[in-house]
Amino acid sequence: MDFYYQHQPAPAPARTTRPWSKEEDKAFEAALVAFPEQVPDRWGRVAAGLPGRTPQDAWEHYQALVADVDLIERGAIDIPTCWDDDDDGEDNQSAGAPAASADRRAGKPRGEERRRGIPWSEEEHKLFLDGLEKYGRGDWRNISRFAVRTRTPTQVASHAQKYFIRQANAATRDSKRKSIHDITTP
Repeated sequence: MDFYYQHQPAPAPARTTRPWSKEEDKAFEAALVAFPEQVPDRWGRVAAGLPGRTPQDAWEHYQALVADVDLIERGAIDIPTCWDDDDDGEDNQSAGAPAASADRRAGKPRGEERRRGIPWSEEEHKLFLDGLEKYGRGDWRNISRFAVRTRTPTQVASHAQKYFIRQANAATRDSKRKSIHDITTP
């Protein structure tokens, strides 16, 4: 048995990676734009602009980024509040206003009110109709990505739901209030 243990190759050392700094992330993002997917030796070129990082580090960081974006697009995790354009760092809650029970079930702390969305513009709705025609009903990700670039797939799906309900109920209403959902042609 001693012979077996003496001739076994030593295990590869465990690879430890240090966290990425904000400066490295910015340089990484700029390099991704500068060296698109079709560029030969992409990860070597990306890593060349990141001192102390290897092409393997760059590729692994990219894979983690892709996985994070996928989780956000699927709605599996919330977008960090620091990404909100209208967030000034202060709580947007009314003093002493109780949160709705649905908000508590959704995991929101007491006192935090539901944030209202920004209404869709007529131009966004027309882009939605173009995307709906091109990509079909249910392909909210591509409609968001290529047609209505100002809205997330979840927002597009919600808008579509309201649009289709409005279209289905159009014949049953005597006097209807005007709505963006009444526009049916791009």
